[in-house]
Amino acid sequence: METLTDSDQADNTLTVQEKIWARLLGKRAVVIGGSIVACFIIIAILTPWIAPYSYEEQSLSRQYQPPSNEHLMGTDSKGRDLLTRIMYGSRISLAVGFAATSVSILIGIAYGTIAGYFGGKIDNYMMRFVDIMYGIPFMFLVILMMTILGRNIYVLFVALGAVQWLTMARIVRGQTVTLKEREFVEAARALGASNFRIITRHLIPNLMGPVIVFATLTIPTVMLEEAFLSFLGLGVQPPMASWGSLTAAGIAVTSPVKTYWWLIVFPGSAIAVTLFSLNFIGDGLRDVMDVRNNKL
Repeated sequence: METLTDSDQADNTLTVQEKIWARLLGKRAVVIGGSIVACFIIIAILTPWIAPYSYEEQSLSRQYQPPSNEHLMGTDSKGRDLLTRIMYGSRISLAVGFAATSVSILIGIAYGTIAGYFGGKIDNYMMRFVDIMYGIPFMFLVILMMTILGRNIYVLFVALGAVQWLTMARIVRGQTVTLKEREFVEAARALGASNFRIITRHLIPNLMGPVIVFATLTIPTVMLEEAFLSFLGLGVQPPMASWGSLTAAGIAVTSPVKTYWWLIVFPGSAIAVTLFSLNFIGDGLRDVMDVRNNKL
């Protein structure tokens, strides 16, 4: 007769949430990625108190200084400390990523659950609209919204989030179609629960797993789009700066004759490291929460 090992017995006593955390912590890439993102978030929060220089402190006598003991990451065209501006830029870049993703989650969940729950013509019309929107280039819509509504950081949050909800809506709609036929939904309906209560109390909590996984993969996508907009001059406006706008500024003043490599390497590295870390977290969550590969 097969006997259970100590690890198997211990695993059987864990809740689903504890098993998910245990498997996540067992993935080295997830731990490293999560630690890096956490460090960037802490730095962004504490920047006003730990930044080595003032955000707008300028000195033309210090312009284009390479990394040194005084300025660890060098200075820019106005003699401002690049490390300080990267630290402040982390607040904008991370805020854009998380805020725009939150907007896409709210729109996608509301749209997808309504389409999937009611089905029929409502579902057909709503999803055909999603198909039409998929045919329009995302960045064209963002640039159009930024042009019409103005170059404002809050408009940027909404604009980027408003074009990322389409895939979220499809995922939520598919999950809702499956969940609405489950026994607990039928029981709630038999007890007289309203459609609103069924959606908010029974469907949405049970489809948050795929939503969280997709959200972690959406954040780096949004941050990359913000960086691209900054290259076009449609991102955050001076005196504010993001990692994307700092990289764009470095490229603008760099030429084969004059190479200010630190203005490109350091903000560009911050973007790359954060994007890789968030993708590691998303891939880890997807692997752990995929019921086809794991029996929690």
